[in-house]
Amino acid sequence: MTQGSVTFRGGRIFDGLRLIDGHAISFEDGLRVAFGPDADVPDLGAVIDLGGDILGPGYVDLQVNGGDGIMLGDDPSVDTLARIARAHRALGVTHLLPTLITDTPEITRATIAATIDAIRSGVPGIAGLHLEGPHLSVARKGAHDAALIRPMTEDDLAELLAAADALPCLKITVAPENVTEAQVAAMAQAGILVSLGHTDADYDTCRRYMSAGARCVTHLFNAMSQLGNREPGLVGAALACGEVSSGLIADAVHVHPEAIRAAWAAKSGPGRIFLVSDAMAVAGSDKTEFTLKDRTIHRQNGQLTLADGTLAGADLDLTTAIRVMVEQVGLPLEDVLGATTTVPSQLIKLPLITPAEPNCRLSDLIRFSRDLRAISVFEAVPEETGLRRVGC
Repeated sequence: MTQGSVTFRGGRIFDGLRLIDGHAISFEDGLRVAFGPDADVPDLGAVIDLGGDILGPGYVDLQVNGGDGIMLGDDPSVDTLARIARAHRALGVTHLLPTLITDTPEITRATIAATIDAIRSGVPGIAGLHLEGPHLSVARKGAHDAALIRPMTEDDLAELLAAADALPCLKITVAPENVTEAQVAAMAQAGILVSLGHTDADYDTCRRYMSAGARCVTHLFNAMSQLGNREPGLVGAALACGEVSSGLIADAVHVHPEAIRAAWAAKSGPGRIFLVSDAMAVAGSDKTEFTLKDRTIHRQNGQLTLADGTLAGADLDLTTAIRVMVEQVGLPLEDVLGATTTVPSQLIKLPLITPAEPNCRLSDLIRFSRDLRAISVFEAVPEETGLRRVGC
């Protein structure tokens, strides 16, 4: 990291829980050396006026399928993981779970091995791995390849338990149609974050699987049994079970803002809603299409779709998701910021480094514009502002 000193003033500081006004923060060679009320923090090095912008921890995204023109499953390697992580770092993500969409056993094994190697070699940003399939429901497959969806075998379970021993976090999305409660219990006992998704299971079944150890729901409302007046489905189970957290794609395409508002009000904790990008290969690039298992995915008007119109992931960054949550759903900004940082980090037991932490590094933080239209990421401490501005 470039040598130098910098002091930030004139903005708001998000400490993971609340927005703090009237505070300044200073860094020496990229490490925090002072933080407190303006009058208590002397100027150190270059003084940056935030002009009302917000300084806070980078995003934690638990569902990232690809980026920079490539999907994780295209070439499961350390280089691919590093490339995806760099693309999302430019979008403000400091920690992510690379996500493998339903694939063959061979690709799944290669992805697990590559992620273990990436973490051991210190690839920045890789917090673990998310396997979204192949043990899902064909009835709610979405863009997943139905030919690759299958039941979980005891050999599958053994491989996943071994992977959990080698990874800091392993998240697995499964459907009750293709896993047993005993398998869920074994995974949960091993520390795997079991998430229900891509399922047509009824409410009672979903609650049983939550009791067995499932602590999360993958992209709430999408590819799952819906909330009905006589059958509440997985949506109803997710909202009713206070211990279960739910990922949400807040692009106002996958879920209507009014549905988001109702779900947010229903989740009072300890399980909470957190935001995910569900980003695909086009994230961080200008590509207008890509290939998913020999099927072309088209990017148009903020959506990614198959030829038949089926949504295939999201064309979304978390800054845009925050803006949707604040401007269209009408939620408090500090709560929404927490849904991209504190809530997901707590769910995967990842220590969140905020400006309030003595060990905070400038590279742990991002700067949000007041209008939530742009962010700045810190890769080093340049001579002038230390900022690289990225429009979102």
